[in-house]
Amino acid sequence: MNVVDNQLRSLFENFPRLGRVEWIGIRPIKREAPEAVSEVVVSEREGLIGDHYSGRSGNRHVTLIQAEHLPVIAALTGHDGVDPGLLRRNLVVSDLNLLALKDHQIQIGSEVVLEITGLCHPCSRMEANLGPGGYNAMRGHGGLTARVIRGGIIRLQDAVTVLPVDQTETGRLNKD
Repeated sequence: MNVVDNQLRSLFENFPRLGRVEWIGIRPIKREAPEAVSEVVVSEREGLIGDHYSGRSGNRHVTLIQAEHLPVIAALTGHDGVDPGLLRRNLVVSDLNLLALKDHQIQIGSEVVLEITGLCHPCSRMEANLGPGGYNAMRGHGGLTARVIRGGIIRLQDAVTVLPVDQTETGRLNKD
């Protein structure tokens, strides 16, 4: 690896601050609105315990959206604000640029480690939830999907820490 590659890699791993969990939602029943909870148990095999998606897809155990995008989505749809439950994501995280987390793992609180697996694109339900144009308002603001590397409990206000690539736990990112 040359000097430029090392410098670029260093930039990709430098985050100015910790994130924070602002909202947690689970959907016990498919197509129902998420229920806001203060904490959720997370399992490596099942994902979020109590969520209808639990155990279905290892690459989409958890969905995350950036808190700072909520006012943008509200503005684009002509609303004063947007209830996070309408967006059908599990976690709302503030103070951290989620789109910069490609190829990273994050630790939430003292226990849970997630591996970011991709973008969480909006679904057609955004038209019903946000009104005409809701789907397009969410494009680019839909958040991320993640799989659970280490389970535990996620609580409101938990810190979200980006793990350096060389310190990631066993998963796809740890290629050694």
